[in-house]
Amino acid sequence: MATQKDNKNTVGNNKGNKRYFNIYWLYVIILGIIIYLSFGKNNNNKSDVTKEVTWEKLQKVIYNKDYQEIRVVNRKFAEVVIKSDALRLDKDSMYNDLYKDDGGVWSNNNTSLDKLNAFYTYKFVDFEDFREQLNTIQNQWNAKDTTGKDLSEIEKQKIIAANRINTIADERSTFWNDNMGFIISTVGLVLIWILFFRLMGSRVGGSGFGSGIFSVGKSRAKLYDKDKNTKVTFADVAGLAEAKVEVMEIVDFLKNPNKYTKLGGKIPKGALLVGPPGTGKTLLAKAVAGEAKVPFFSMSGSDFTEMFVGVGASRVRDLFQNAKSKSPCIIFIDEIDAIGRARGKNIVSGANDERENTLNQLLTEMDGFGSNAGVIILAATNRAEILDPALMRAGRFDRQIYVELPEVKEREEIFKVHMKNLKFNSEEVSIEFLAKQTPGFSGADIANICNEAALIAARHGKEVIGKQDFLDAIDRIVGGLEKKSKIISPNEKRRIAYHEAGHASISWLRQYANPLLKVTIVPRGKALGAAWYIPEERQITTKEQMMDELMALLGGRASEQVVFGEISTGALNDLERATKMATAMVSYYGLDKEIGNLSYYDSSGQSEYSFQKPFSEKTAELIDERVHTMIEDTYKKACELLSENREKLDQLAQILIDKEVIFREDVEKIYGKRPWDDNIEGIKPE
Repeated sequence: MATQKDNKNTVGNNKGNKRYFNIYWLYVIILGIIIYLSFGKNNNNKSDVTKEVTWEKLQKVIYNKDYQEIRVVNRKFAEVVIKSDALRLDKDSMYNDLYKDDGGVWSNNNTSLDKLNAFYTYKFVDFEDFREQLNTIQNQWNAKDTTGKDLSEIEKQKIIAANRINTIADERSTFWNDNMGFIISTVGLVLIWILFFRLMGSRVGGSGFGSGIFSVGKSRAKLYDKDKNTKVTFADVAGLAEAKVEVMEIVDFLKNPNKYTKLGGKIPKGALLVGPPGTGKTLLAKAVAGEAKVPFFSMSGSDFTEMFVGVGASRVRDLFQNAKSKSPCIIFIDEIDAIGRARGKNIVSGANDERENTLNQLLTEMDGFGSNAGVIILAATNRAEILDPALMRAGRFDRQIYVELPEVKEREEIFKVHMKNLKFNSEEVSIEFLAKQTPGFSGADIANICNEAALIAARHGKEVIGKQDFLDAIDRIVGGLEKKSKIISPNEKRRIAYHEAGHASISWLRQYANPLLKVTIVPRGKALGAAWYIPEERQITTKEQMMDELMALLGGRASEQVVFGEISTGALNDLERATKMATAMVSYYGLDKEIGNLSYYDSSGQSEYSFQKPFSEKTAELIDERVHTMIEDTYKKACELLSENREKLDQLAQILIDKEVIFREDVEKIYGKRPWDDNIEGIKPE
């Protein structure tokens, strides 16, 4: 019984190891048949027998006229066909090394000899030399037939004509010669086609020939689970306290669902992370992947779109199908605005383009007729205003988590995270000081500052990173690289100095202008000079505060007007920012008496698709007039303020010309201490 059982197992194993016929062998067989038909089959019914010989042996055959014809093949070699009669005359002649049958016995019957297509092959070096050799034989024949005979000239010519050795030019071509170009081009196209399929397969995760083109509709999401984790946790995310609380609640729901379900609560279906670029939206999603301990699918909004029609919707279906099979899990879609833009706003393609079909499928999968229990969708965007309203409603994205630019305390936490692995002088470098020097910086900007500071310190051969290295890194990111080699004439340098001194003076003399930190006339990036300020971090801004900031922007041009009596093109960036600020005050914030308490700002972002303005032409003219009046009035006030302080302005400009860089204390020595700076003590550089 044991033997029978073993035999059964053996049979079963053989059956399991059964090899199926591979279709590629069929292609090999067909190719072999084609080659055989092309080369293995003779063109006539005779058997070809040939041998390569020397000229001495061939000369004897030709001289005795034992040949039938001489074929010159491709002007490379000669084939001399032997007469059948010559084979019959003497089996021991010069042909005995050619004509033996398989048994080694001579075939001396006429039938077997007639079936032989016997010829010698002679490879000559040059066809003309071979022609001369044949002429030599002809001359020998002519001398033999005419010597000692009394022949007329006509008879001699007949003998010469009869003795002439005629050659037949045979231009042969082989199968490969005739079809080599076609074969190479065909093989090349096949290889390119295979490479295309392989590349498509690698892009969509397929393997094998043709897998890519047939799996192009499959989801391209990356899966993170217990075997493949991002290694990022909430400890690596700093400065996003409120956002972390909401996201951590989703993670806690996945870990401890009974805590919420026993009270009748339901897990949120989706959360949308909204905020400016670089604030940490994607980093927060990575932390969720590292903390949740559940399958995490991650992909970009642009990964849904492809050159083929219907691929986007197919990938959405496949993504959610995979997610349902691994429930509970999280799906993260980065930059969802790539497919989530409001429908019906594409002027060119209308409402039937591929992107909108993908969005329709996404809406259905998120909250349609089917059920997605246990599947949570996270998404991130910095353009929430352009998303489709159907995507934003409760039941799809139940929560909108705003990830704003960090404030000073949050920037301290971010600096601590990114400076963990840096070797810096802890006695010299104050993280609190750096946080106050970087208002408006995002988490990505702070990470870049830390990296730039390390590079600058290494460039100067330092062992540790110093305070000045961090300040230089901030200057590098804000203003660009210094261009000390840029040639500036003394007159231009003086004008630039007065321009920057005008900005510094106005910002020092106006209460709500941003406090000055540093001014330089060394070119940086595209700017010929630059001034650094520490803006007050406000939640709301009054009209008086904005008017002071507007005057500070116009201070550079006003200084040129007061000192030189003419203006230059150096105020382009100032005028651009001033115009935008004045336009926002008039048409967005309702801060102008003539326009009134009206706002023409569209927070939904839909106005960008419209060809019409949200106001009449008369209102547009009034807005232009009010913006112009506001800027010109502020410019006149700036000129008057600088004229009143002309002597101090000259002193400040002269220091700039001499030192090229001035700091807050230099301005304080000239203008005195600002009475409004009590709230920013401790931030000036030492």
